[in-house]
Amino acid sequence: MENQTLDTTQIATRSEQVINHLKEVVVGQDRTIQLMWAAILTKGHVMVEGVPGLGKTLLVRSLGQVIDASFARIQFTPDLMPADVTGTKVFDLQSGRFNFKQGPLFTQLLLADEINRTPPKTQSALLEAMEEGQITIDGEGRKLPDLFFVVATQNPIEYEGTYPLPEAQLDRFALQLTMDYPGEEEELEVLRGHRVTTRRESTLTPMITAEEIVAFRQQVEQVRTEDSVIRYVASLIRATRAHPQVLLGASPRAGTSLLALSRAIAAMDNREYVTPDDVKWVIQPALRHRLIMSPDVELEGFKTDDLIEEITRTVSVPR
Repeated sequence: MENQTLDTTQIATRSEQVINHLKEVVVGQDRTIQLMWAAILTKGHVMVEGVPGLGKTLLVRSLGQVIDASFARIQFTPDLMPADVTGTKVFDLQSGRFNFKQGPLFTQLLLADEINRTPPKTQSALLEAMEEGQITIDGEGRKLPDLFFVVATQNPIEYEGTYPLPEAQLDRFALQLTMDYPGEEEELEVLRGHRVTTRRESTLTPMITAEEIVAFRQQVEQVRTEDSVIRYVASLIRATRAHPQVLLGASPRAGTSLLALSRAIAAMDNREYVTPDDVKWVIQPALRHRLIMSPDVELEGFKTDDLIEEITRTVSVPR
């Protein structure tokens, strides 16, 4: 049952404060910041792609400073083992028993840097954690913090010595964000203020607590979604499966994720209801990593975003 006393004012106000604070450090990535914050409000995880030097790590590191929560970074390498991520049991000579030593996965905000540089066995160590909020060691489940948020990065142009993530793991990410080069004016701002940016990053202070975010997540789930909007989302998802140039369409999980993100966008805009425009605004980053196009489409130079845009134009928008 929906909460009739839902008030999105606080969500919108606090979100604007955090986003504006991050914009002071990360220049030219406004949409990326907004989408990442929407994912946090929906228990989603984020994959960020971009060539080196665009500020991927800077953004997540700054986010870790703005949120009053524990933060950990894992630099994925070819020799990283699953136990290096999840933790392992260590024998204690004094007590004569094995004690569990937590890995960096036991945090509230996790940066998985260059996740495609580690073998699939280690990549899969994140699967249960991202989906279930827990990991299993020797048959014993260990719960992760309530605010468990993963941001994984990868370089889309380097393939030598990398291990592409399988579709099952990509589907665990609510969004795939692409960080592009900044515009001319934004790049000039970066060059003029690079020393100022370094100082600003060092002075970032926590602006919101993990408890507040968890409470906001519960409120976002109560944002009203009319049946017409739900049918619109279903039509979009089903259209991806019927498109002749798509080998693998979006899953039902993709639909629920798209709907949840649309609720977050509405709440951030201080609205208690979802509109089709909310769905359109987030549909490309929510689906681009979940579709597999036919090879001839890629050879012709079309991108997944182009195909999603085409599908969005063909599906009727509810009035």
